[in-house]
Amino acid sequence: MLARLEDSVLVVVDVQPSVFNLVVNKSQVFERIGFIVRCAQVLDVPILWTEQEPGKLGATEPNLVTLMSETKPITKSSFSCWREKQFVQAYNMLQRAQAVLVGIETHICVNQTAHDLLDEDFDVIVCADAVSARTELAHEGGLRRMADEGAAIAHTESVVYEWMSSSTHPRFREVLSLVKGT
Repeated sequence: MLARLEDSVLVVVDVQPSVFNLVVNKSQVFERIGFIVRCAQVLDVPILWTEQEPGKLGATEPNLVTLMSETKPITKSSFSCWREKQFVQAYNMLQRAQAVLVGIETHICVNQTAHDLLDEDFDVIVCADAVSARTELAHEGGLRRMADEGAAIAHTESVVYEWMSSSTHPRFREVLSLVKGT
């Protein structure tokens, strides 16, 4: 399955410092999340983002909040984004068949969201370089489990180039500058 620009929604899951600061490769993962968010904005891919119990775990990483300031986070208590009524409504309003997932943690919230979206017959792409967990074993196990259920595991750069499809895309130069900047 390839990422399709007209069908994709970028879902940014729970990038909150209280947990994010504990994950493996946090600097690289944060960079890759920022990269795909900026590319989605350039290419007009809708973005939904969530916060797990922000009253207890705190808000999203401030630099990411600034980057996504045109939208508001969806608060959740369920581990799966799909089990939150506000998320389901926001997602369904977009009328898009493909979710591109980034965020934390790979084996918990990202995993459960992926499974629920797959159960609803959505295409799911998980950006392996933009998800993480507190241990490498948990991260790898989460990726394997999602792949076994039918999610595509991809690199953020692969997704972005699939969104554009060719170098003739009108925003190719803008995206290329983001690619070169990371």
